[in-house]
Amino acid sequence: MIQVRRKSRRPPRLKPREIVGLISPASTPSSQEKIDKAVRYLEHRGYRVKVGTHVMDQNGYLAGKDEDRAKDVNAMIRDKSVRAIFALRGGYGTPRILEKIDYRALRNDPKIIVGYSDLTALQLAMFRKTGLITFSGPMAGVEMWNGMDPYTEEHFWNMITIAEPAGELANPSDEPVQVRGNGRIGGVLLGGNLSLVASLVGTPFCPSYGGSILVVEDVDEAPHRVDRMFVQLRHAGILNSVGALVLGRFTDCVPSDPTKPHLTIDQVLADVARSMRVPVLLNFQYGHIPKKLTIPLGVRAILDVSKRVLAITEAAVS
Repeated sequence: MIQVRRKSRRPPRLKPREIVGLISPASTPSSQEKIDKAVRYLEHRGYRVKVGTHVMDQNGYLAGKDEDRAKDVNAMIRDKSVRAIFALRGGYGTPRILEKIDYRALRNDPKIIVGYSDLTALQLAMFRKTGLITFSGPMAGVEMWNGMDPYTEEHFWNMITIAEPAGELANPSDEPVQVRGNGRIGGVLLGGNLSLVASLVGTPFCPSYGGSILVVEDVDEAPHRVDRMFVQLRHAGILNSVGALVLGRFTDCVPSDPTKPHLTIDQVLADVARSMRVPVLLNFQYGHIPKKLTIPLGVRAILDVSKRVLAITEAAVS
């Protein structure tokens, strides 16, 4: 099996009093209040905060012009005092700026990058171009501004502040995982939002998934669209090259017209799992849900089917 060859690059752990930068590389936060409260939350945690110049710009569904959103991202990357960059929200727009990012500066000064959903495109591009480990986790203007779930909060902060392997990524006790297949598979964790994973296929920003543990989730997609995206990954050779597949939560993925013949999202995911020749973990606590695990994209992990456990085997930060 082809293996992921790029060596992962760990960012330094986030320390007290260091600066966290806030950006809007996709859509605009719905209110200034969310930004203000996110800033207060981070300051209460002991960090200083720098807010991007264009975070509240508006250009339809985009947070301003592509050039200005990219300018904010690059300003945070190039600012050596900024040690972590948190997205305020997802939405749409990150894929439009991938060619404008200063990957060389990021390679020379690795820092913590946090977000999920549309941020998947930026995180996978960063891994492809620099090998940087990034964090598919809570966003400042979504979870942090209004009281994060304690499970989400503890897991997230431990992941980016402790330079040790996180070990088992455990679902809550009342939300057990399901498994298909057998074995104990090691590989690099890659993936994120399924729509963005699929949209990067065939571009220079798509990483090699060979031998990886692919983790995916999605939200507000009709089951037939989820089906089509998995078919695309199969036709592109990705599903046949991964070492294992982890299916997170597919939230509000319902038919656009339930009165017409359809498959449910559970039926689609079950069909995907049955078609895989490698181990599959289902119902993983990751996605557009309040109580979520943070996934460090680019770290090595092991999926042990007999124990129903996905465990991180190396530190995500240095």
